[in-house]
Amino acid sequence: MRDDRLSDGNLPLELDAFVGRTAELAALSRLLETSRLVTVTGAGGVGKSRLAARAALGARAAWRVELAAVRDPEFVDYAVVDALGLTDHTTRLPRETLLAYLGEPGRQLLLVLDGFEHLVEACAELVTDLLSRVPGLTVLAVGRRPLSVPGERVFALAPLGEDEAVELFVDRAGQQGVDVGDDPDVRELCRRLDGIPLAVELAAGRLRALSPAQLLARFEDRFRLLTGAAHGSPARHRTLRTAIGWSHELCTPEERLLWSRLSVFAGPFDLEAVEYVCSGNGLAEQDVLEVLTELLAQSVVGREETATGVRYRMLDTVRAYGEDWLEATGDADRLRRRHRDWYLGLATWCELDWFSPRQGEVAARIEAELPNLRCALERCLADPEEAYLGQYLAGSLWFYWAGCGRLSEGRHWLEQSVQLESDHELSRLKALWVLGYVAILQGDKVPALAALQECREEAERSANATAIAYAEHRTGCLALVTDDMPRAETLLRSALERYQEIGELNSNVLMGQVELAMTRAFQGDLPEAVKLCEDVRRVCEDHGERWTRSYALYVLAYAAWTEGDLAGARELLTDCLGAAHAFSDLLGSVLSIELLALVTAARGEAGDAAEAAVLQGAAGALWPSVGLPLFGSAYYNGPHELCEATARERLGDERYEECVRQGAGLDREAAVARALGRPPAPLPGPHGQARHARGPVTMHEPAASRARKGGETAG
Repeated sequence: MRDDRLSDGNLPLELDAFVGRTAELAALSRLLETSRLVTVTGAGGVGKSRLAARAALGARAAWRVELAAVRDPEFVDYAVVDALGLTDHTTRLPRETLLAYLGEPGRQLLLVLDGFEHLVEACAELVTDLLSRVPGLTVLAVGRRPLSVPGERVFALAPLGEDEAVELFVDRAGQQGVDVGDDPDVRELCRRLDGIPLAVELAAGRLRALSPAQLLARFEDRFRLLTGAAHGSPARHRTLRTAIGWSHELCTPEERLLWSRLSVFAGPFDLEAVEYVCSGNGLAEQDVLEVLTELLAQSVVGREETATGVRYRMLDTVRAYGEDWLEATGDADRLRRRHRDWYLGLATWCELDWFSPRQGEVAARIEAELPNLRCALERCLADPEEAYLGQYLAGSLWFYWAGCGRLSEGRHWLEQSVQLESDHELSRLKALWVLGYVAILQGDKVPALAALQECREEAERSANATAIAYAEHRTGCLALVTDDMPRAETLLRSALERYQEIGELNSNVLMGQVELAMTRAFQGDLPEAVKLCEDVRRVCEDHGERWTRSYALYVLAYAAWTEGDLAGARELLTDCLGAAHAFSDLLGSVLSIELLALVTAARGEAGDAAEAAVLQGAAGALWPSVGLPLFGSAYYNGPHELCEATARERLGDERYEECVRQGAGLDREAAVARALGRPPAPLPGPHGQARHARGPVTMHEPAASRARKGGETAG
């Protein structure tokens, strides 16, 4: 589960140290104690995000949703689901997933919506709905204007006082290696900057080259002109624009050019992307790093260490200023095309590299680049002439949608893409079979079948052997999960033969072999099932592939349990569950936990039946988020029913239900830890009272495979 912790390591970059604001923090904290909706408002750069983050740190469970990089109002709900780390494989809308999670009995949570001002209507509707239906929820919104919904308490944040602004300036000067004192020039400069933290920081970023007196002189020379450029806006907004424009004026032509071009990125970006997207037409690729370094030194760009390496980002206010300049240059369309091309290339590379030892790195890279990939998808699908590129991009990310817990979002993009006309058959056919695959994993049979039939028919008309193979494969997968084993076996064998004929080998192809093994296992042919999966296991290990391998291990564990090798089955399932959980593959995780419960019950030792019941309860809590209708399948449901019967017989109905209830109280992280034996929590007492209740949803840094810190707003 991804968690966006509001800790010192995840606070807005415009203030690395929380300067002053003691009284404001206390007042905001008191307001949160008595109100369910508080909105912190104020000018851009005034420190809204930092104050809200500090206030949220005092909450028992608080989660931050960064909305600056969200451009489409339809993705507000997705952004909240994403920030909460919720994985849902069903066809439920994100709102339904949120309500199910937030509405769990006893849950108390503070939700911080940061940077909503460009999504006011969508956020207002979401907040109104959630607060009316979730009694344990409190919302702390952060933006430049109120949400204007019933019950909202507005906390208007003023700029820093003069002393606090000077303290911040001196602190930032020290970070630049410059020692400045509390002199009249510093005080006058801070007054001219209206005490806006972002403006103060931008000014301090110039101290390596200019003294406070020189800064003040340059600022005075440009003040009237730059303020006039923002005529009609509120005074403090004009001051901020003046400060940003002043910083812009002090940049070299190359720095101004790069600043404007960086505005095409949504969220964080890396050096390679900058060198490709932003170079040319006045900025040589070999000069990009040097120019970027100067923008870093001037606080125009921020730097952060992530699991995918060093990444950069711009505050939303600074980015918006650069975007205005980019439009003025007339070069915006070219830069957006280069941005699109870079992320098309990234998706292509990652799809190929998914079938390699770098699978985990690929998952982390796509996760980190998701805001930019969404931006590229939006641009492609908004232009009829580029619809085929949107189809290609949505289809190429199949491994992320299916393998990393992003089914709902993947289906959103895939459905949008296939609705558009396109003369590029290959892109459309790929989007169709991937759409069918995603719908199958969501348990949505009719749309899945429709997409796969359309793909098959169009592919046959054009004799596209690759698309025919994928359509046949996924139709066989649909037959498998609906218990039509003979048809599933026929289709899967045919698809595998087609793959072999065209020389196709990847995670998808190997998954088809695992699915064929499942049909054989469910029909009682364990030797062939084992043979097929051992072959998959060998190929996966040769290529460093972990995702499909985990499903092969599941089938091998099923065979080992059937043959009475409980130790071998447990070892295989532990490996399987670890890999599935690392990729946020909810289906693979819950299947592993269910079979681990049965293996545990089969051992027959003291406490095993109770532990098996706890694991069943944990799996039962996860099943509503899994779209496959497995409990409607006699084959997939067999292990669950046998485990339940065994545990009930040993424990009695009352004790069994107690243990199931305890397991149901575990969140996904705790459930996986319990199943892996790290370490088991105390079992329920004789009167049904668990010694350890479910803990709060805590806030911590993103896990390595899900590392991403969204771009901050300037507020």
